[in-house]
Amino acid sequence: MLQQLEMLSEARYMHDTFRYQSHSEKDTKDQIVSHSFSLSKVNYQKGICSSNRKTLILEQLQEALDNLNCMILDMKELVVFMSSYPHLYRQPYSMHLLLGNCMFGRQMEAELVLNFLLHTQPHGAEELEVLPVVGPGRVGKTTLVTHVCNDERVRGHFSEIMFLSDHDLKDENLSYIGERCVKKYQTSMLNKHGRMLVIVEVAGDINIDEWKRFYAASKWCMRNGSKFIITSRSDKITKLGTVRAVTMKYLSDEAYWYFFKTLTFGSTDPMMHQRMAYLAMEIARMMNQCLLGATGTICVLMNNFDIRYWCKVLTFLRGLVKWYDSKFGEDPCDALNQNRSAHLWRMESHF
Repeated sequence: MLQQLEMLSEARYMHDTFRYQSHSEKDTKDQIVSHSFSLSKVNYQKGICSSNRKTLILEQLQEALDNLNCMILDMKELVVFMSSYPHLYRQPYSMHLLLGNCMFGRQMEAELVLNFLLHTQPHGAEELEVLPVVGPGRVGKTTLVTHVCNDERVRGHFSEIMFLSDHDLKDENLSYIGERCVKKYQTSMLNKHGRMLVIVEVAGDINIDEWKRFYAASKWCMRNGSKFIITSRSDKITKLGTVRAVTMKYLSDEAYWYFFKTLTFGSTDPMMHQRMAYLAMEIARMMNQCLLGATGTICVLMNNFDIRYWCKVLTFLRGLVKWYDSKFGEDPCDALNQNRSAHLWRMESHF
């Protein structure tokens, strides 16, 4: 079922790509929009003529249609599967209301973390459970854990939630943490559980010896049912987990485009502004799946809902990426995702 939903998402992305490209080519003839468009899913060889490009696009569309036909024939199974779930509320007028209250594209990861936290160990279990959360920089590990910790069920399940860094695991800090745990244990005797949740954010590679000392010290001062979550870019922390690690990846092209389009247009139907939808898709492609850069760019587009202004934004981003690649040999969004300093231009000074 998940594969079928993924294929539907890819088909929708291909549909948007073809539709907005066709509209852009028509506008090019009218001297409205003159930018060329390239599919992120199809790598065209340099020098292919326009007719061959259209033929290749049509072949891609035909393949997508064939996949859709196969899925439609098997849709009864999906309907039966989905009917067992409770009905959702009607889609709000503004999609901002929906995306503002959820972790977009991270529902599965959030559910895994939530199930881990609310799972109750058998009575008498001595080991404290540890969940590693692994993923590249700026992928949303801390945001995911924070989002789950804000859930009322999690807050009601644990008496205290403590956020630490790998620096706090050093020997000189263990005494302070131990005193805090003992104090919490003494006060928690008045309630029914006294469980603690400790989130450890690791900047680089974790020191295994420091972690073992910290874990051993925590076992004698933390009550049964207390748990750990470790977040890191390094997959070395997976060996520290007592359960299977949650691995996070960047959003797919389809999910990123849906996220960008939905927040940019809000309650406005992109079909009513196909030229601007084409520009938005090109701008999203220049973002290279960078959520940090997308947030600021979306605000600029929302506050200046004008096709000429959006053309200037696209021209600016193309120039920035080209200059950055020639000077530093990489995409500026890659530097941001890896938490490295990036030399960026001010957009206002170029307009």
